[in-house]
Amino acid sequence: MWKLTQIEIIKIFRRPRTYIAFVAVWAIVSLIQLAIYVDGPKYMDFVLKDIKDSFDVIGNPLNGYFVCFVILQTLLVHVPLLVALVSADMIAGEANMGTLRLLITKPVSRTQLLLSKFLASSFYTLVLLLWIALLGLFLSMVIFGTDGMINAKSYEIIILNGNDIFWRYLLAFAYATLALLTVAALGFFFSIFADNSLGPIVATMSVIIVFTILTTLDIPLFQSVRHLFFTSHMIAWKGFFEMKTDADGLSLPGTIRNLPAVLRSAGVLLLHVVLFVGGAITVFRKKDILS
Repeated sequence: MWKLTQIEIIKIFRRPRTYIAFVAVWAIVSLIQLAIYVDGPKYMDFVLKDIKDSFDVIGNPLNGYFVCFVILQTLLVHVPLLVALVSADMIAGEANMGTLRLLITKPVSRTQLLLSKFLASSFYTLVLLLWIALLGLFLSMVIFGTDGMINAKSYEIIILNGNDIFWRYLLAFAYATLALLTVAALGFFFSIFADNSLGPIVATMSVIIVFTILTTLDIPLFQSVRHLFFTSHMIAWKGFFEMKTDADGLSLPGTIRNLPAVLRSAGVLLLHVVLFVGGAITVFRKKDILS
């Protein structure tokens, strides 16, 4: 199956539209970095306006760690569409080109064929996240330097020491990979039912938008079931940038405030990946291939 996966990876990166995502990420990251480089001090004054009158801010709060946090909050809202462009095309694209029936005549099972395609789309997702890390984190560190990071929430300000941040980003990017793999699995599942990639892409984004809206509605019915929606768990990576506090209310460096909740969210995402991929395999094994 590894050979099949290699072939699928090559097919993905031979398509010119695959690189749309990488160009889009580069453009968005560059614009954010340029905007912060030009108007960063004004932006930081706005972020810190509630605490500057009471505390002295020492060091350089406008550094690469902070810029990367802003970039992640922006990009991880839009990257699911870029992931769906590839994952939703894995089966539907073959059907559209009329090569799907030829593929299933090969001496491999349908399950192996689907798993190799999903692994290939997962590899693409991982490469895209590495590209975001390269531009959003490492390039920002080069341009803006490094120091402590301020995580401004609606009800509190969390200040992280400079030597207590990088490992949090490693965990955050690992979690973001799992979140985007969930989107890839959803697009892959919808791809089974279509003969062109447009339908699965639209369906994937529609599900994400609808679930996101439902989780924000202050209605008891939706509030009671929102923990079942994978979209509710996609932003749990922010939990890595919160610290525990001691009895005196002092932050404890090297800790994660609510690690069990973050791990539960990761488990929910992993469960969705298994369900979507498993569902795709179950349907595809029984499906009559006419394309």
